[in-house]
Amino acid sequence: MTAHIETAELHGQPVLKLQTPDGAVALISLFGAQVLSWVPAGGEDRLYLSPDAVFDGATPIRGGVPLCFPQFAGRGPLPKHGFARTRLWEVSNTRAGKDFALATLRLADDEASRALWPHAFSAEMSVSISGDRLDLELEVDNTGTTPFSFTAALHTYLKVREVEHLRIEGLRGLDYCDSADGDAIKKETGVGVSIDAEVDRIYHNAPPTLLVREDSRAMGIHSQNFPDVVVWNPWEDKCAALADMPADGFRRMLCVEAAAVREPVELAPGASWWGRQSLVAM
Repeated sequence: MTAHIETAELHGQPVLKLQTPDGAVALISLFGAQVLSWVPAGGEDRLYLSPDAVFDGATPIRGGVPLCFPQFAGRGPLPKHGFARTRLWEVSNTRAGKDFALATLRLADDEASRALWPHAFSAEMSVSISGDRLDLELEVDNTGTTPFSFTAALHTYLKVREVEHLRIEGLRGLDYCDSADGDAIKKETGVGVSIDAEVDRIYHNAPPTLLVREDSRAMGIHSQNFPDVVVWNPWEDKCAALADMPADGFRRMLCVEAAAVREPVELAPGASWWGRQSLVAM
């Protein structure tokens, strides 16, 4: 028996469903190349998708793993988090084996993207599941004749049982930009980071492995070629102001995002870049 991949719909939007024989399942929206759900083998969904998320083919989908490209947040002239998350991607490759399923989606520049960001590019998002593991890889190619720079992040919404009862390990000693405090630069002093108020931080020179530990389970987060990690939770007041989140949604989610933010990625003509994030359910 091998894994299989099929096309489906979720709230009227096209998705790919990846499934392995051991029961691991992932749903990927073609809108934004966004993973919406990931259930590791024998487990429960470990990604948070807001029950109030909008599926209209134009509005960013709240939850899962949105892709921020070619701009992170409002740090530049483009729409917040860039345009990749609100574009329809094409499926360029799928593969299934005895214990894995993989899909690659592709986005290239067109007239609409060049009106916002005047560069020739090709981007691929690859998603693979196997057992208790989800692997995400973003690759960007400069297909034009002039250099360009970009920032990017895999805006991963982890589904948690109670955000106040978790701890993020692996960040001690790192400098971070505190976006909730006027972009002040601070140093992380705690052995484990707890969430008991709004958190919006960009940690620099992040280690390759972090651990989000809950009472009876954990999530290993491994990144490659992403120098930063973003930790975000809107907390009560800002969550209540989000039309596509329930008022208590902040208690069930935590964003831990592999990112390249502080130093934009510079790509010469013909050059390519990749970054990877892997989640391992424990």
